Amino acid sequence: MLTITHDLYDRIVSHARQDHPDEACGVVAGPVGSGRPERFIPMLNAARSPTFYEFDSGDLLKLYREMDDLDEEPVVIYHSHTATEAYPSRTDISYANEPGAHYVLVSTADTDGAGPFQFRSFRIVEGEVTEEEVTVVDRYIP
Repeated sequence: MLTITHDLYDRIVSHARQDHPDEACGVVAGPVGSGRPERFIPMLNAARSPTFYEFDSGDLLKLYREMDDLDEEPVVIYHSHTATEAYPSRTDISYANEPGAHYVLVSTADTDGAGPFQFRSFRIVEGEVTEEEVTVVDRYIP
């Protein structure tokens, strides 16, 4: 299960809407081993595409060095889908290389008639996708 604050939830959705019609992408880092997303890090979609996202390799290297220096890890890796439901594509699955991370997808398309976006979280381990519950809280309880 992913537990995330309202603030982080809103920032991810806002980033997805802001970058539409291109896919948005980013990371929410947290203390190593905590499983708690804390630091929001929007990234540039180097592909600048409505159907594909790609982290800039230089930005990604810088981010991983920064997280290492701060004893953080990627707790959430997020991106948006602009015309399809919030479910990992084959490409998303093939690029998922953080087995401990929550992969959040936000769809900025109304694909299910439920409104202007979907926010869903998945675990992706060795190509296997498992959807998980998302709980949004005001703040984390220590």
